[in-house]
Amino acid sequence: MSHWWTQACREPDAAGERQALARQARLTKPAGALGQLETLAVQLAALQGREMPSADRVAITVFAADHGVAARGVSAFPQAVTQQMIANFAAGGAAISVLARALGARLEVVDVGSLNQGAVPAGVVDARIAAGTADFSRRPAMSAAQLEQALAAGRAAVVRAGPVDLFIAGDMGIANTTAATALACVLLGAAPRELAGPGTGLDADGVSRKAAVIAEALALHAAHRHAPEAALARLGGFEIAAIAGSYIACAQAGLAVLVDGFIASSAALCAIHLNPAVRPWLLFAHRSAEPGHARLLAAMAASPLIDLGLRLGEASGAAIAVPLLRLACALHEGMATFASAGVSGKSPC
Repeated sequence: MSHWWTQACREPDAAGERQALARQARLTKPAGALGQLETLAVQLAALQGREMPSADRVAITVFAADHGVAARGVSAFPQAVTQQMIANFAAGGAAISVLARALGARLEVVDVGSLNQGAVPAGVVDARIAAGTADFSRRPAMSAAQLEQALAAGRAAVVRAGPVDLFIAGDMGIANTTAATALACVLLGAAPRELAGPGTGLDADGVSRKAAVIAEALALHAAHRHAPEAALARLGGFEIAAIAGSYIACAQAGLAVLVDGFIASSAALCAIHLNPAVRPWLLFAHRSAEPGHARLLAAMAASPLIDLGLRLGEASGAAIAVPLLRLACALHEGMATFASAGVSGKSPC
């Protein structure tokens, strides 16, 4: 049976890319002098199908959920923090809340599976699938049906975002670096001790414990390691699957994505394994301080825009990188050409 997430994605617009490249060649600067900013402008032009791309209209969605594996002591914080942070997002006090306001970006928070059994805070979308995933070191994190619900929650968020220039997904969930690391181990063929990191602040013993729990889980689910859907269901989180679903939906709709840090990158690699045509639609914001992130970026041939030692999640790193995209677009559109400026030759230098 064919699922929606395996259906065709749009292809980047070759004409928009050619027009943007031609414009870059006419701007009053040496070729390539603006480095990655030039590449960004051309990439966005191809993804948006126009010579003059834009990053003005930005939609940010933070997906939140709890993880049963937290019971194994793999996080420095208790699970109650997930629900508390959802309330903090709703109240506008989280880092991503501040960043979204500063950017003039639309921010939506979606609860796809917190432990909270009551009403979600006002302003938060209630898309709860269950009260957290199961402990994947003992059993599958979620059923196939729950995986479908989580992927669909991501697609629904993209639909609600409406017509924008750029989509950003963020995560919140105590123990989600453990789930992301387990998925990365499967998809990259790496050992847990190579990729496990401190997450929210584990010490060396805590990181070793996390790696041991992940190793148990990989052994338990070894028979399913080559099937991306099964790996995501058995080892993932509701918010990670929702992010993967949102990326696939963006690629199918022709919407550029700016990928956040370690959790979002693990979701991105899952999305690519589910539908390889997603990859051209992904731009990468930053290099996380989590040790496994460099391996994920390398696997996707990704060149992140910034490296500030960030490891917060919430889409914060991606939001911080948005001004660079906006400046790339402004330079691309606003600089004079050699002809319009009356500058001789192809370069003033």
